[in-house]
Amino acid sequence: MKPFQKAIVIGSPGAGKSVFARALRDRTGLPLYYLDQIWHKTDKTTVSREEFDRRLAEILAGERWIIDGNYQRTLRPRLERCDAVFLLDYPKEVCLGGAASRIGTVREDLPWVEDEFDEEFRQWIEGFPEKQLPEICRLLEEYPDKTVTVFKSREEAECWLKS
Repeated sequence: MKPFQKAIVIGSPGAGKSVFARALRDRTGLPLYYLDQIWHKTDKTTVSREEFDRRLAEILAGERWIIDGNYQRTLRPRLERCDAVFLLDYPKEVCLGGAASRIGTVREDLPWVEDEFDEEFRQWIEGFPEKQLPEICRLLEEYPDKTVTVFKSREEAECWLKS
C-alpha cells in the first residue's frame, strides 16, 4: 500500500470501524476523528446539519487525518480529499454481533454508553448490505485514483495491520 496522510474508514455499523481506525491511528500517528462524536451530543441529541458540515470541513481542510464513520451524505467530500479508503465489508451477522457486544461499554467514538440494542439500529445493520453498501461501492468507482482496501473479515484487517 502507498503511504497515506488522509484516510477514511467506512462499513456497516458494528463492523469494528472505530477499533480498526484506532489501530490505524496507533500505527500511523495520524489524528483520528469520529463522525459520531461530531454529530451526537452527550444527551443523545444531534448538532445541526450546518454545524456538522462546518466541523467536517475544518477536518477535511487539514493535512493529515483518519475519519471514522459512514454518514453517506458526506461520503463524496471525504472521498474527494482522502488518499486511502478502508472498507470493512463484513457479514451482517458479524456486524450484529459487534453492535450487541458493545452495549454497556464506554467508547471513545460515542459520547454516551449504549444501554440497549435499539431495534431501529438493528434493522439499519440488517439492511446495510442491500441498502447502503451498493451506493458506497458505486461512489468508490468514481474515484479510481484512491487506494481502496476492502476487508471481508476481521482477520483480514488484523493481518493487514500487522503487515
